Amino acid sequence: MLAGQLSELTFATEKAIPITVAYGDGIGPEIMESTLRILSAAGARIQPNAIEIGEAVYKRGHTSGIEESSWDSLRTTKVFLKAPITTPQGGGFKSLNVTIRKSLGLYANVRPCVTLHPILPVGPQGMNLVIVRENEEDLYAGIEHRQTQDVYQCLKLVSEPGTRKIVRYAFEYARANGRKKVTCMTKDNIMKLTDGLFHRIFEEIGTEYPEIEKDHWIIDIGIARIATQPTQWDVIVTPNLYGDIMSDVAAEVAGSVGMAGSANIGTHCAMFEAIHGSAPMIAGKDIANPSGLLMSAVMMLVHIGQGDIAEKVHNAWLRTLEDGVRTIDIANASEKGTAVGTKQFTDEIIARLGQEPVSLKPARYPASETEKQKVAPEMVEPLRFDQVKETIGVDVFVQSRRSVDELAEALKAIQDPEFPLQIITNRGVKVWPNGMSETFCTDHWRCRFQGEAPITRKRIVSLLSRLDAIGIEFVKTEHLCTFDGKLGFSLGQGQ
Repeated sequence: MLAGQLSELTFATEKAIPITVAYGDGIGPEIMESTLRILSAAGARIQPNAIEIGEAVYKRGHTSGIEESSWDSLRTTKVFLKAPITTPQGGGFKSLNVTIRKSLGLYANVRPCVTLHPILPVGPQGMNLVIVRENEEDLYAGIEHRQTQDVYQCLKLVSEPGTRKIVRYAFEYARANGRKKVTCMTKDNIMKLTDGLFHRIFEEIGTEYPEIEKDHWIIDIGIARIATQPTQWDVIVTPNLYGDIMSDVAAEVAGSVGMAGSANIGTHCAMFEAIHGSAPMIAGKDIANPSGLLMSAVMMLVHIGQGDIAEKVHNAWLRTLEDGVRTIDIANASEKGTAVGTKQFTDEIIARLGQEPVSLKPARYPASETEKQKVAPEMVEPLRFDQVKETIGVDVFVQSRRSVDELAEALKAIQDPEFPLQIITNRGVKVWPNGMSETFCTDHWRCRFQGEAPITRKRIVSLLSRLDAIGIEFVKTEHLCTFDGKLGFSLGQGQ
């Protein structure tokens, strides 16, 4: 089905909610056709408006993969059901998913991961966790630079207001959905400022939810336990990159990435999409599993206040699987299973609308627009602007092929006595003073000039001018600041 054929479907018109849909690339058109057919048959009260995004738009010269007219549709409907897209190979093409999430302020990525024993005996019985992933910041800011011949940089950005939004959402989601526990996962034993901020705000906000159990895990062992003991988790909140990796692991443990849906929630808009890609190698073969997009559509229906339709669709899907009807990717998940194509799988779900599973607990959703159904309204706390910020030094990153001792002597000769050279590091390891000869060094050096008293920006500019005068190329600076007397930077080894 092409986007232009959307008019062939009939949806309930009474109190219908306008939504934007995109058929995407690869298997996208097939699974979107399947999903919309089921929604139509279930009586969904929606008015879909199709837009074109993805590969064809990229190839027309839009490096973001979306045209301005499509933004107009998204701003109008504020609800987006999106099939997966293909990003062309080669440089210059930005991730459309990231662009949409950040441009529309979709700060919370919600990914449920549930096992379906006994009908699909894959993964541990009783796994039922929800991953709440921060969706706008972290390394997904996409700010990268090649700074020297040897070294490339990617900036990790974590903000206090962004962290407060996502942590608040996780606790509100848990409260609204009767969840008992929220777990924070970070790597704050290494990234003490960025991940440390995330953990600290989690502990702070968590005190406002005394009825909810809370704990913190280091991300590496946390993901390992998700793979081996997923039933111990309930709701997990985590920064962007960790959440992306973790949710794929959890979905695969639960049965298949192809079965997992997701919601991207913001203050003004929401986007619903399967977590898998466009799978162009199987496009057009009538073997794609539409379950991930269909479960995303169920989340969309709940979001727009049509829990009655969401319940009908979800239960028909469960009953279809229970009756042994599966797409080929999960046909062998149990002894009772018959492989069918995408279209027949769709027909089988439609035939079971109004039925409920027998061996599984039926899905239940609020039937009307209620506070519980809205699930976790945004509660943004005001920013604090009253901290005293003072600059006491600067990290100057330089490109040089000199030995570290030669570089140190040159820097000491032009240093400012108010904030002298303290250390030199290479890839984060101290190499001066008292470095080790075994340490491998690149051409990228961090040179820390730091004092005790506040200094002016003019003195930093003067230092950079003296560096330039002696032929040392600086590629980046980072000011060393205190906030209300507390250090706003990580210490180097031995400091």
